[in-house]
Amino acid sequence: MENLEKQLICPICLEMFTKPVVILPCQHNLCRKCANDVFQASNPYLPTRGGSLTSGGRFRCPSCRHEVVLDRHGVYGLQRNLLVENIIDMFKQESTSNKPTPEKKEETPMCDVHEEEKINIYCVTHGVPTCSMCKVFGAHKDCEVAPITSIFQTKKSELSDGIAMMVGNNDRIQGIISQLEEACRTIEENGRRQKNLVCEKFDQLYSILEEKKKEMNQKVTAEQEEKLNYIRGLTRKYGDHLEESCKIVEKGIQTMEEPEMAMFLENTKPLLKKIADASSISHLDKVERGYENMDHYNTNFKKERKALCSINFIHDDDDEDEEDEDGEAGTEEAEGAHTVAGGSAVASTSVQPSAPQQTNSSPSTAKSTAST
Repeated sequence: MENLEKQLICPICLEMFTKPVVILPCQHNLCRKCANDVFQASNPYLPTRGGSLTSGGRFRCPSCRHEVVLDRHGVYGLQRNLLVENIIDMFKQESTSNKPTPEKKEETPMCDVHEEEKINIYCVTHGVPTCSMCKVFGAHKDCEVAPITSIFQTKKSELSDGIAMMVGNNDRIQGIISQLEEACRTIEENGRRQKNLVCEKFDQLYSILEEKKKEMNQKVTAEQEEKLNYIRGLTRKYGDHLEESCKIVEKGIQTMEEPEMAMFLENTKPLLKKIADASSISHLDKVERGYENMDHYNTNFKKERKALCSINFIHDDDDEDEEDEDGEAGTEEAEGAHTVAGGSAVASTSVQPSAPQQTNSSPSTAKSTAST
């Protein structure tokens, strides 16, 4: 019987279930009154109309913490556990038919001062239970007292309300914890997304710089090849002239060895003309001083370096300025960074280095005219 009584105790009021007994979806039982108290504590702001609910609500089972979802009928929509009610009736009938056992008498608390007196009153002044003798002759004779039964019911009701309130508070705290955990997940996801956006912006900067470097190197390479081709052509011309001069010198040496004066004079006239022509190189182009210089392709990236070093996340009040700059530039390279709203990070501004000012020197203007 004692084990059976423990199974019939309500986890809210800590007393035997009172009719009607409702069964929760998790198969645990509660007094309907206790279930209603827990429900109202968990849903203090649930709208009502004429004393009845206008919408459903929810609370957690005090035994297993399983969430119970109710319809618009509230606790009155839960099914009654008739089996438990019948067992309670049988238990009460069995308890009343049996005489009180000695163990029950021994459980009755006795007064520590008057050992033969039962504790049957409650000292309201000191907040402790006591006996009648203590009120008449003892330490509580000047105190305010009340029947212990009435105080028992009052305190039990207060404890039940406190438990119901704590259950509601626990549900609210659990909801706050769930919201905080969801906030952590959202922050992590937003952080990953913004990191990807920052990487994309920097990749665009890298591609712009690589393309600009390739373009500037192509300009230098084009003039370098043009100058080299011109110098190599002059080298071939001067080489041919030198070879022709060597042949004339060799021919002159052979003519000097001619013993016949008539033959010598006959060969000397055309040879002298060839020597005079070969001695002049005025028909060959000459390279102007500094023609090989390539210093006009100088670069100065101080402004661009300063702009790159100043790259950072922008504030909301900078959006309008960035949009104005985009309209004036009209190119993707000069596009300003955009801000991602909602507490997420902001991508940095893309900065394109401007092309260095340079003067392309044409090889044809560097060539000198033939001198006479």
